[in-house]
Amino acid sequence: MAEVQSYTGADIQVLEGLEPVRKRPGMYIGGTGKAGLHHLVWEIVDNAVDEATNGYATQIDVVLHKDGTTVTVSDNGRGIPVDKHPTKKVSALEVILTTLHAGGKFDGSSYVTSGGLHGVGSSVVNALSETLVAQVKRDGALYEQTYQRGVPVTKLKKVRSNVRGTGTTITFTPDPEIFATTDIDAETIKENLEVKTYLNGALRIVFKNEGTGERIEYHHEGGITEYLDKLVADAETRRVHPDPFVVRQSDLDDGLRTELCFVWTEAPRESITSFVNGIPTRDGGTHEQGLKDGVTKAVRNYIETHDLGQKKLDITADDVREGMIAVVNLYHVDPQFQGQTKEKLNNPEARSAVSGAFRTEFEQFLNAHPSTAEAIVARILQAARARQASRAAVQNVRRKSAVSHRLNLPGKLSDCASTDPTESELFVVEGDSAGGSAKQGRDRKTQAILPLRGKVLNAEQATKAKVLANAELSNIADALGCGVGEDLDVSKLRYHKVVLLMDADADGLHIATLLLTFLYRYMRPLIDGGYVYIAQPPLFRVDALKETWWALDEADRDKVVRRIQKKNPRTQIEVQRFKGLGEMMPATLRETTLDPDKRRLLQVAIPEGTLIETENAISDLMGKDAAPRFRFIMDQAATVQDLDV
Repeated sequence: MAEVQSYTGADIQVLEGLEPVRKRPGMYIGGTGKAGLHHLVWEIVDNAVDEATNGYATQIDVVLHKDGTTVTVSDNGRGIPVDKHPTKKVSALEVILTTLHAGGKFDGSSYVTSGGLHGVGSSVVNALSETLVAQVKRDGALYEQTYQRGVPVTKLKKVRSNVRGTGTTITFTPDPEIFATTDIDAETIKENLEVKTYLNGALRIVFKNEGTGERIEYHHEGGITEYLDKLVADAETRRVHPDPFVVRQSDLDDGLRTELCFVWTEAPRESITSFVNGIPTRDGGTHEQGLKDGVTKAVRNYIETHDLGQKKLDITADDVREGMIAVVNLYHVDPQFQGQTKEKLNNPEARSAVSGAFRTEFEQFLNAHPSTAEAIVARILQAARARQASRAAVQNVRRKSAVSHRLNLPGKLSDCASTDPTESELFVVEGDSAGGSAKQGRDRKTQAILPLRGKVLNAEQATKAKVLANAELSNIADALGCGVGEDLDVSKLRYHKVVLLMDADADGLHIATLLLTFLYRYMRPLIDGGYVYIAQPPLFRVDALKETWWALDEADRDKVVRRIQKKNPRTQIEVQRFKGLGEMMPATLRETTLDPDKRRLLQVAIPEGTLIETENAISDLMGKDAAPRFRFIMDQAATVQDLDV
């Protein structure tokens, strides 16, 4: 029993001012790696963009200084107030830069819409900067104040009089005590700044890189329609119709307004790029769902009204949106995001507001432009026919591969589009959560996903009748389509890679062992033919030096950490342990485990001359007699260092 430690009021820490930010920076900027470092730039730039969005600024200047770490952001907006705050008794500028949840964006009187409503952006940047200098032009004067790690080191002072114009300039240097590296990536900044000008057609942003002498001016009067042109060009695809559908609304309910545009292309899938108050929402949210709802309903109504659908051709929502490339930017007076980094919108009212903003107008657009409507509908019917043809081909493979010529694929199987077994892969995945991530991260053309529910039956201890009656094992056999036991015919195998994808922990290894036992006893020709693999998902993510490493286990993690520390002993290293595959974002799962160019797979094989040893190992470790397992455990106990339970 652990020794009882004292736990009194004296043990309770109270973090004052900006201490919480420096203590837990990840809560405010998502982490201290590359993304978190650049998030400082976005916070200051977004404050300047808010001035432009609300009609107070027309130009923003961003300078990356010669040291490669210091950034200056200037705007010609109103300038942060410098008069004394009525309760804090210091300047409003100092309050904003040193106090969490302080700003002019809470009541909607100073800003109708803004990207930051939590009042923490500027103060967080100040807290995580080695130095920060704020300059404000207001009332014909230039004011300046300097801070170090969030603490003012000078008083607010008037440095010049008779100054023309207004605006705010923030110069900051990220704190090397916080970040693994403080090197700012110019390309990342440029890409972000250009997007801002697409979303604000009247805004001009000038970027200067003092290290290279580069100067670029961004200005896109065409706004989001120009941005859509860029996205279509980047996708390297052809438009189905020349003119996009464009909507700019300013009078929606609850202070909402939205602008959106979209066009259908020959791309194999939809692509929606979304923003809220000019902030990119990479994980989408309710505004994206509203766009999907509106497009689907409008197109379906048009097809039904004009009787353009074909009999027995079931058109799904995915068919409607296949090939659609869209941009949507929602302006909301009170957006609710997931976390301070604002990557997903949660406001439920946004879904119906966005859908209602354009659905009727889009139907009118289709009616007024019959040639465009005809091209869009033809693209949708083509997608529906292709899907049905793919499904028919799969069903044909089922009929040919089943002994009874009527193979019913498992309901949970998300099949791939290809019917060529040589390029098709089946991932048998542990659990619905991991299965959901795998479905989103896979290559739909060649990769199929079959999620399992819990631990499967031990085929070594069960009768053949019980094994074949087991739902999970039966689903695997049905998906593979080649039969089991004496009826197995490898030529009918539907996938030439059968990959066991389990969590990188003890439970995952146990499930993989149970599946291997089943395959060994009832489908061994698949192992002999080299069709069975075990995926190697990472257990750890390691971030340092602007790079990311994926570690398979603790030993692999320790090797990576030692290698980084050897290269730079003072480097700050972030280590994240994945609780399971379901915790991974689909993009991460694809990059580490599904992508054929990056993943690590172990091929299951029985080495030549070891058949008897293999047979004994399966029988001893998985059989009904517990005595061999007890002896094995006792023999190996002394070699175990860590037991993952």
